[in-house]
Amino acid sequence: MTWKPNVTVAAVLEREGHFLLVEEETDYGVCFNQPAGHLECRESLLDAVIRETLEETAFTFQPQYLIGVYNCRNEARDVTYLRFAFACRVLSEEVGRALDDGILQAVWLTPDELTANAARHRSPMVAHSLRDYLANG
Repeated sequence: MTWKPNVTVAAVLEREGHFLLVEEETDYGVCFNQPAGHLECRESLLDAVIRETLEETAFTFQPQYLIGVYNCRNEARDVTYLRFAFACRVLSEEVGRALDDGILQAVWLTPDELTANAARHRSPMVAHSLRDYLANG
């Protein structure tokens, strides 16, 4: 069997010192994550992050730049994720739009609130990409 990573994208959206996160149901309980998801066949990274963010938060945005590329291994599931995280500028919200299955809500949190909830992060990539974003701010 050939090994290959699962390619994912994530959006880091800041508005007035708060960051857009999703609260989602997972196999590990309710977690916080950046709007994120898997790259689909023949989809560009930018198209994927725009689509995933809209589906999970009902927000549209403009990608600004690549924050970083992150490699995270989930040994329990024998899966490796290769995540491309993008800094983004919010454009609008589609009020009333239904969110993806498993997404409980989109929430705006401060960096301190995110740090206080580190045990509820979906993966270490949440904090890592936020730190990298803040370091480049």
